[in-house]
Amino acid sequence: MVLDRPVLLFESDQPVLSSLQFALSLEGFLPADGNVPDADPATAECLVIDQRYRADGIGFLQELRDKGVAVPAILLATNPSRELRRRMKPLGAVLIEKPLLGNELTDALLTILASSKAA
Repeated sequence: MVLDRPVLLFESDQPVLSSLQFALSLEGFLPADGNVPDADPATAECLVIDQRYRADGIGFLQELRDKGVAVPAILLATNPSRELRRRMKPLGAVLIEKPLLGNELTDALLTILASSKAA
């Protein structure tokens, strides 16, 4: 897979961020830390946001959507509540439950990117 734009990762836990970057790069993605100053969510291929990012990952995604950032997004969450699912629905994010097992994240990214390229 050749990507022109990065998959931006929004993860507050540095070891988890490093692990995600390593794993996704092995799969051929171009993962990048969304926390760096020059990261522009509007130009990413996809956003991967941990629900604990800034204490409210879905709130962070809502802020991005309010600013017009329409990039596909994946939300990583442990034991997601009904409320979280309700808040996600209008944002068009894909939910992946943690812990990450198998290829769930990779498969979701491939599906999202394939549909983005087809559109």
